[in-house]
Amino acid sequence: MDKSSIEKVIAGGYCIGCGVCTAIKDSPFLVQYDEEEKYQARIVDRKEISSAVLQKAEKVCPFAYGIPNEDELGATLYSNEARMQHNEYLGYFFSTYAGYVEKPFYRSKGSSGGMGSWLACTMLEAKLIDYVIHVRHMEGSDKLFSYTISSRKEEIEQGAKSKYYPVELSSVLEYVRDNPGKYLLIGVPCFIKAVRLLSEQEKIFKERIVFTMGLVCGHLKTGRFAKAIGWQMGIHPDNLESIDFRVKLDGSTANAYGVSAKGKADDGLKSSSMKNILINNWGYGIFRYNACDYCDDVLSETADVTIGDAWLPEFVNDNLGTNVIIIRNPHIDALINEHIQELHIQPLSADKVFQSQEGGFRHRREGLAYRLFLKDKEQEWRPKKRVVASNAISSKRKKIYEMRIPLLGKVNEAYELALTNNDFKKFEQTIKPYLSEYNTVYRKSFLERLLRKLKKVFN
Repeated sequence: MDKSSIEKVIAGGYCIGCGVCTAIKDSPFLVQYDEEEKYQARIVDRKEISSAVLQKAEKVCPFAYGIPNEDELGATLYSNEARMQHNEYLGYFFSTYAGYVEKPFYRSKGSSGGMGSWLACTMLEAKLIDYVIHVRHMEGSDKLFSYTISSRKEEIEQGAKSKYYPVELSSVLEYVRDNPGKYLLIGVPCFIKAVRLLSEQEKIFKERIVFTMGLVCGHLKTGRFAKAIGWQMGIHPDNLESIDFRVKLDGSTANAYGVSAKGKADDGLKSSSMKNILINNWGYGIFRYNACDYCDDVLSETADVTIGDAWLPEFVNDNLGTNVIIIRNPHIDALINEHIQELHIQPLSADKVFQSQEGGFRHRREGLAYRLFLKDKEQEWRPKKRVVASNAISSKRKKIYEMRIPLLGKVNEAYELALTNNDFKKFEQTIKPYLSEYNTVYRKSFLERLLRKLKKVFN
C-alpha cells in the first residue's frame, strides 16, 4: 500500500509533534517523545487503519500535502470582516500595534510587554471565554513544560513567558472534546493552523475553541535546548528541574536578556546572560525541529490575535520589553480599545511589523525557497508551501542556508558524545569550529547586505 501524505510527513521528518492527528475520531495515531527529545506522531497499527481514517488525518496535519495554506484558511476565517487588510507577510489583519501593559505585574513577569497574559485574563474576566489552553511549568513532571487548561486568572499568570520547549496538544484536545465551554487556545503558528484544520473535520472543536492567540515563531526547540543551557551553567541534564528562558536584565536592552535554571539537590539556581551561552544565537537553529525549516508562517496568520516581540530600534532599548500585536478578530480589537487605559500602545504599520521579524522572514521565505529547490533537485518528497522553490539568491546566502541544514544533525551528535563522556566540554569542542565557520560566512553576507542598503539610501 502506498504511503499517505501524513505518513510521508512522518517518514520525512516533517512532523512537528503537535498531536492534533490524535484528536480525529478513531485516530490510529499516538504522539511520543523520541530519542532527540521532541514529540513525533506514530501509527499504532498500520494494518488496522482504513484509508478513510488516514485521509481524515491528512486533513488536520499542518505539513500534509493537500491541505489549505495560510492564505486560504485566512480568507475563510477573516476576509468577510469590514476593514480587513491582507499582506503577504502578515496575512489578514484588522489592526496592528506596538506596546505593553501598564500594570507592572504583567510586563515584569512576561517575556516582553505582557500583552499575552493580560489579554487572556481580560478575555476571561469579560466572559468571552471560560478556559485558556496554554503552556505551563509542570512541577514534579519529567517534562519541564506541558499544555494545560486554566480557568482562573492566577493560573493564566503562572503561564506567562516564552517556553522554548517541546509540547503537544493531544491530552488537552481530549479534555476539550469531553468538557463543554468556551476556550482560548494559545500556540505557535503550526499548532494554531492544525487546530483550525481539525475544527473543519470535528465540529465540536469549532464550537468550543472560540478564540486563538498565536505567537510569533522562529522555530520550535527540542528538550535538549533547555538541557544544554542548564548543563553549560553547571546543571547536569538529568538534574534540570526548571528554566526561565527570558530573564530581564537591568541596564540592558530588551534583546539582551538572561536565563536562569534550577537543578536538583546541590545544583541550586544558576543564572547567566544569554550572550554567554554557547547556543544563544537563534539563527543557528540549534536543537530545532526539522519541520520548522519547511514552514512559511512567522506571524501565526490563522490566529485571531498574534503576540510577539517588537524587535525595532525605537523599542529595543527599553529592557522591560514591548510587544508587537496583530489583530484579526474585531471582538479582540474592541476589547483592547475598551481597556485602553490599562495599556500603553500605539498603531504600528504593516511594514514595521515585518521589520520587527525581518530575520525570521528571510529564513522562512528566501531560505525556504532555496531549501525547497534542494529537495526538488534530489527528487525528495517535501511539503507543499506558498513559497516557490528557487535558487535565485547570492552564493553567500546559499552557503548560509546550506550550513544551517546539517547543523541540526551535528549538534545532536555532539550532545550525545557529551552525554556518553558525561562532559559538556565535548559538546563545546565539537560544535565550536563549525559555529566559527558559520559566523565567518554570515558576517560577510551581512556586510554585503548592509552595503547594498546604504547604496540604495545614498543613490
